[in-house]
Amino acid sequence: MSHYWIMLLVAAGLEIVWAIGLKYTEGFTRLWPSVGTVLAMTASMLLLAQAAKGLPIGTAYAVWTGIGAVGTAIVGMFLLNESRDWARMACIGLIIMGVVGLRVFATEDGA
Repeated sequence: MSHYWIMLLVAAGLEIVWAIGLKYTEGFTRLWPSVGTVLAMTASMLLLAQAAKGLPIGTAYAVWTGIGAVGTAIVGMFLLNESRDWARMACIGLIIMGVVGLRVFATEDGA
């Protein structure tokens, strides 16, 4: 796995952190959750931009978004007691299949 993919995975992990963090900022009215969320957002975007130097932007963005969406949904189920119904789980599975497909068929440096 190249360093571009590693940066992308870290960026996606930080996307999960900031997305969940939004819940704790209470509309950016709580200082420390807001600071942490903004820092995670900034780091996530910077790493995504660096990963996009060596990966096709469509792939990088779709993988970043997909991992962020799936991770946020799963963390929300466990941390925030969000729904775990079968339809939601099936949709999460479809997103995972798309992310895996993009990784399998992606080329680096746009080639």
